[in-house]
Amino acid sequence: MRAVRQFIEKKVDDETVTQVLEAGRWAGSAKNIQPWKFIVIKDRITLGRLAQCGRYASHLSEAAFAVVIVSEPAPIAEFDSGRAAQNMMLAAWSLGVGSCIATMDQEDDAKKVLGMPNDKKLHQAISFGYPDVGVTPTIEGKPPREVLASMGRKPLSEIVRYEHWTS
Repeated sequence: MRAVRQFIEKKVDDETVTQVLEAGRWAGSAKNIQPWKFIVIKDRITLGRLAQCGRYASHLSEAAFAVVIVSEPAPIAEFDSGRAAQNMMLAAWSLGVGSCIATMDQEDDAKKVLGMPNDKKLHQAISFGYPDVGVTPTIEGKPPREVLASMGRKPLSEIVRYEHWTS
């Protein structure tokens, strides 16, 4: 799975959206608290306004739909919401739908766009849509190499230790 930021103009049917949401709902959760609530956004104007609430969030404006994950402010809720996000993104990919997480740097503004209460925590906004394979991928109009820390994955030999830490 890879991040997809450019989408074609094609709606994602309701059954597929529901399958993506079900995958999020069935994510693992500490003590089975399930702290999340999901806001599904399909309205183009709302998607555009939400895209302005994060530094690297312009892909939201082109998405067929987005899901915003919300919870009570609690440390474990952040971890669990990340699990739900990953489940949704993997499920979407298996259905031919691409996705990308957006951080809402201007959380208060995003809450206003969505009519959220101030006492809730907005964790992630995820864009979903059918990938536009006919374009060169960019991040905020720049080639990925100019934005990303790395263009590939570190080999296991750099990130895995067995039995104990060794240099």
